[in-house]
This record gives sequence, structure tokens and C-alpha cells, in this order.
Amino acid sequence: MSTGTDAHAADSHEMIRVHGARVNNLKDVSVEIPKRRLTVFTGVSGSGKSSLVFGTIAAESQRLINETYSAFVQGFMPTLARPEVDVLDGLTTAIIVDQQRLGADPRSTVGTATDANAMLRILFSRLAVPHIGPPGAYAFNVASVQASGAIKVEKGARRAEKVTFSRTGGMCPRCEGRGAVTDIDFTRLYDDSKSLREGALTIPGYSVDGWYGRIYTGCGFFDPDKPIARFTKRELHDLLHREPTKIKVEGVNLTYEGLIPKIQKSFLAKDVDTLQPHVRAFVERAVTFTVCPECEGTRLNEGARTSKIDGVSIADACAMQITDLAEWVRGLDDPSVAPLLTALGHSLDSFVEIGLGYLSLDRPSGTLSGGEAQRVKMIRHLGSSLTDVTYVFDEPTTGLHPHDIQRMNGLLLRLRDKGNTVLVVEHKPETIAIADHVVDLGPGAGTGGGAVCFEGTVEGLRASDTVTGRHLDDRAALKKTVRKATGALEIRGADANNLRGVDVDIPLGVLVAVTGVAGSGKSSLVHGSVPEGEGVVSVDQGAIKGSRRSNPATYTGLLDPIRKAFAKANGVKPALFSANSEGACPTCNGVGVVYTDLAMMAGVATTCEECEGRRFQAAVLEYRLGGRDISEVLAMPVSEAEAFFAEGEARIPAAHRILTRLSDVGLGYLTLGQPLTTLSGGERQRLKLATHMGDKGGIYVLDEPTAGLHLADVAQLLGLLDRLVDSGKSVIVVEHHQAVMAHADWIIDLGPGAGHDGGQVVFEGTPAELVADRSTLTGQHLAEYVGE
Repeated sequence: MSTGTDAHAADSHEMIRVHGARVNNLKDVSVEIPKRRLTVFTGVSGSGKSSLVFGTIAAESQRLINETYSAFVQGFMPTLARPEVDVLDGLTTAIIVDQQRLGADPRSTVGTATDANAMLRILFSRLAVPHIGPPGAYAFNVASVQASGAIKVEKGARRAEKVTFSRTGGMCPRCEGRGAVTDIDFTRLYDDSKSLREGALTIPGYSVDGWYGRIYTGCGFFDPDKPIARFTKRELHDLLHREPTKIKVEGVNLTYEGLIPKIQKSFLAKDVDTLQPHVRAFVERAVTFTVCPECEGTRLNEGARTSKIDGVSIADACAMQITDLAEWVRGLDDPSVAPLLTALGHSLDSFVEIGLGYLSLDRPSGTLSGGEAQRVKMIRHLGSSLTDVTYVFDEPTTGLHPHDIQRMNGLLLRLRDKGNTVLVVEHKPETIAIADHVVDLGPGAGTGGGAVCFEGTVEGLRASDTVTGRHLDDRAALKKTVRKATGALEIRGADANNLRGVDVDIPLGVLVAVTGVAGSGKSSLVHGSVPEGEGVVSVDQGAIKGSRRSNPATYTGLLDPIRKAFAKANGVKPALFSANSEGACPTCNGVGVVYTDLAMMAGVATTCEECEGRRFQAAVLEYRLGGRDISEVLAMPVSEAEAFFAEGEARIPAAHRILTRLSDVGLGYLTLGQPLTTLSGGERQRLKLATHMGDKGGIYVLDEPTAGLHLADVAQLLGLLDRLVDSGKSVIVVEHHQAVMAHADWIIDLGPGAGHDGGQVVFEGTPAELVADRSTLTGQHLAEYVGE
């Protein structure tokens, strides 16, 4: 008979044991997860799935691996605190394949994010003619550098010989490897009829009273009381283009530079999607991005563009659809690079296998959807010989057509069958169905979640009385009657990306679903052809970049009317009620936690003792509105705050309007002060939708609004879309979820395949007609879904 210790040892070989997990909203959660099996974690949005899988299991695995490195190496790594959990054992190395976007660097592409570009560069450095140098000569993110120096030629030599060192890079000197140059419309930066002191600058954050406004007013390079229209050439140059110069303003030493370089560093060096909405709107108004005239968008200098293999340059190769590039590589035959050709072929085949063969290697990685980014990351692991690894996936079916989900399921099972533990956070019933084990969290979201509602098989889940179990077999029915269009948006000759001169009329005044397999041209049609501008509100899957200080209240603009109301009720300044400004706790600078660096051990985040995590100075918390202080208001869930600001002393109509929209998109459980960094991709997108719901737009364009939504919440989203249409809006949805297709008034289906096998309208009509027609992949899957 084995002893308890032996049993425990055997257990840790077969199980990952979690006892007493309290990360975020988890309430002392204890689960045992079988190893070398596929476990799917289910539950409504905000129920605690990510807190358990990513915040507890994957985070601790990552931390333990980091601790195996030397103290020196650890000094360069992010410090991770131990998750709040009593027991966590049986862990293996965790590889996280999440939906974080692949970096917003304008020089990052699909090729640089994988090994494909590096292998192509080596290939061209060996075979291309004329030969221009090492692999770096074909790299658009390596600049050409020349430097002079002196070295002593031989011992006892009387003089040092002057030599020139050079490093050859492939970067285009004009656009610095970005492929595009920016042109700034000066009239959008300032009103030249005003002086700086009168508020001439119209750039967000550059008001006269703000720090930047005070720098330009007090720099001394021009008269702040003279209208900009009367500036001399020199003064205008100093305002717009002056190179960095050390100056003193209000007793502070600082570096002054002109508005143009300042804007380029603060706004244009980042992905436009990650900017705050009002800043993004400014950039879209003031800046035009045009293809670099020197490299024609290839990002490469002349040497790299003219060095070719069989008439194909590296720019041509990177612009090919990956399925075509794989074919081209297979056609090369040179024994000197045979191993390289084999490895490159395998890498490109992985793209095709995972359903990304329609991409090209020069596609900017910031333009990939969350689901595409996740599948690009998967490529590294498909050919890996590692076994007994824990793979952690965050909704791997996001952005996938039902047809592609079957392929993704096959890949997940393949990873499991190699002897790995596969943990998947997922809402789609097709992927839940292949699980060996299911852990369902809930029962609700936020404070109403954080408990395990069910553990066991898929059959057991189906029979259980949990929210997920009850909705697992939900099927939306085709509508008996559909709305009639009130007009049409005519698109003629659309040819963005893979579209083949598409002519289509998108009906207005109804709910339109644009469907088709991943890469068929849906987003190209909708985002490329529906004119951006007055009357069109576009909510895509671009990430919201938020620091630990950003939260739903700051992002939606909700905090402004709340701060003003607090200030008015107490006769003080609004800035006191900002944790990023005058009201911040001096000890933690308004973050609420203090980060302690423990050198060779992982750093620890502890709640600030001064403000007890409330982020504000004690004096600020004396001021109240409706009996609550500002920290108590930020701790409220949206649903509670909606009632609080509806009536009485705390009645703030502007705040109430924003809160109602947050509830409408299903975010009633979020607290106002929750850091944006803790929100899931689906939550972030719905937060964006809520911020745009007050816009004047008549046409709403949504990109997969069901991403990250539990089956039970899809019905609420459909209700919201109905309300938008019934209020006179036109709603165009790019969507894969069959419930949305079934509920639409009109469907435009693109295909028949992906990449250059797609780009055509293969069907347009009502959902019932699509089901009856069954000639397209979408039609076949929708017919199966509605049981016809």
C-alpha cells in the first residue's frame, strides 16, 4: 500500500493541483486538472477563467522558470510576484499562446514575428545576384552605418592607420524601414488667428494651462501674445521644427523641440489603434500616411530591392501570398542551401496548415486580428519536438469561420497527442465538444463569479444545471420576417487586398452580416470600402493600450463629469479627484500598490499602506458626493453606479448616459476603476462599442462583436444590435457566429476560399435563402446549425 507521500507524488505526475486560488475574483478555488489531456475552461465573460488559467497556473509556471536563471539574467526580466494561491503543484513548463496583438511597432511584420523573414534573408544572401552582403543587407529594420576609427596596424608601427567600419543594412533611408511617410496638416495643429496665450494650439493635451502649453508659451523662442499668422519664418520654424534644445521654463530644466518631432514621437511612433479615442481622432484628422516614394512601400533600400533570385527580389517574395511563396521555395534547387530550403518550406507549410496561407510576410503585424495573431504564435509550436509541456490558449477559435474551427480543433488534439497538457479558455460549443475535461466557472461575472460550478466531462456539463450547461445546445432560429432596407450603400470596383473588383449594394436600415472564411476579404470589403467619416462609426478589434492607471472610467470619459460634480459639491478643484494628478497618494503615486524590487528574487506588489489601495490622498477622501468618496465610486460595479448617478444629490446625467451604454453592451459587472490591463479582448471591444454608442453615426460597422462572449450573452448582444437598428441606425457586422447570421436581415457571403481564392461575393440575400441555397461553406454550416 502506498503512503500518503507516494500517493501525492503519483498525483503530481498525473494532475495539476490548484488549492485556494484567490487571484482577482477567484474565491478560494480548488481544482485538479488531468495532465496530457485537453481541458476546456468555460463560463460567462468575467467569471474568472483567465484569472485561473493565465493569472494563476501559467503565471506561476512562468515565475518558477524565471527563478532558474541566474540573478544577473533575472535582472533583465520582468519581475513576477507569486499568485495568491495556497497550493499549486504538478506544474510543467507553460507556453502561453494568447491573443495579445503582435506589437504595435510599425516595422513589425508577419515575417519578422516568425522565423520566416530571417530564413529568407539568409537564402537571399547566399543565392541572390548581384550579391550585396550578409543577411542583414536584406533587412529593412537594419540601417546602413558607416563609422571611422583608427587601429594600429602592427606592433611598433609609428602611426595608426585610419579605417572605415561599415555595417550594411537593408533599410530604406527615406522612410527608415516603415514603408510609409507621414505628412502633417499644419492647419490642424493650431489656429493661426490666435496667439499661443489665447489657446492657438489645437493638439490634445496642449491646452494653455497644461504643461506642454506652458512650455511653448514660456520657451522664449517667439512672442506668446502674437498671433501665429504674424510669426516670422524663423519663429514658425522654431514652433514647428526646432531640434531638441535645452531650456528652462518655470524654473525647470527641460528639452524643447518643435511640434512636428514632438507629435511624431508621442503620437506617430505608436500604433494608431492604441491611442485614446480623442487622440486617435486628432491623428486621423491631422496626419496622412502615404507610400514611401523612394522604396514604393517595400521598406528596403535600392541594393536589397535589386538583388534577385530568378528575377524575384526579397520584397517580391515577402509580398507573395504565403501559399504561393511556399510553392516558389519548393521550386528552388540548390544543394548548398538544401537544409535551409527544407526548414523554410516547413515554416511556410505551417502557415497554410493553420489557415493563414492567405497572409503575406510583409503584412504589418499590427493589422492582424487577435485570432490571427494567436495563430501566428502557434506556428512556432507546431513543429516543436517538446513534450510534456502545458500549452495555454485564449479562445483559439476567435476570428475563425465554422469551417476553420474543425482544423483548429485538429491542431489542439495533435498537441495533446504528442503528450502535452492543453488548457483552453473557450466559448464555442464546437471546441468545448472535443474536451477530455471541462472546468466551468461562475455562476456570474465579477464579484458574482470566481467559483467552480462544474468539473467533469462534456456530457456531464450538458446535464448540469450551470449557465454553460443550459446554453450549450442553444441554437438561434432563422427569423420569420426580416426588415426591409431603407436605402443602399453602393460599393463599386472594390479592390483592397484580395478583393476582385467587387460590386455590391449593402442595404441600409437593417442588420447586415458579412460572412466568409478567414481571409476571404470580409474586413477588406467593410473597412476598406465603407467610407470612414461623418456618419460612420467603426468598432474594430484594435487593442486598447492601457497602463495600470487606465480604467473604464478614464477610457470612456466617464471620470470627467464625476470629477466636476465632486469639485462643485465640495468647492474645490476637479484635479484633486484624479489619481494621476493632484489628488494622488504621494506614497504610491496614485497606483494603489507599491512595487518592491527584491533583486534576485521576484518583485512583489503590495497594497500601499498609506492609502490602503485607494490611490488618493487622505484629505481628498474627506470630500463626498451622495455620501460616497471618490475611491468608493471607482470601486462600484457599472450596474451599481448606474443607479447611484441616476437621482438625488449624485444625479449626473452625462455620467448616467455612459453607464447605461456600458450596461447595454454587457459590462455591468466591471468596476469603474478596474485597470484596462485586466480586461479580456472581448471586454475591451465591447468597451469601445459603448464609447461609440453616443456618436451621431447612422452606420455602425462592427468586427466580430461576439468575440469573448459566452453563449448566454450572445442573446443580449443580438438585443442590443436590434435596438440600434430599430432606433434608425444601419448595422454592418463582420461575423462568424451562426447565431448572428441567423438573426441578420441580410447576408453578404465572401469567398469561395481565402486569399486569392477569395475576394468575390458568392452570395447575397436573406439567411433563409442562404440556408436553402447551401452552395457556399457558410450556407452549409448555417443549415447544419439551424437544423435544416
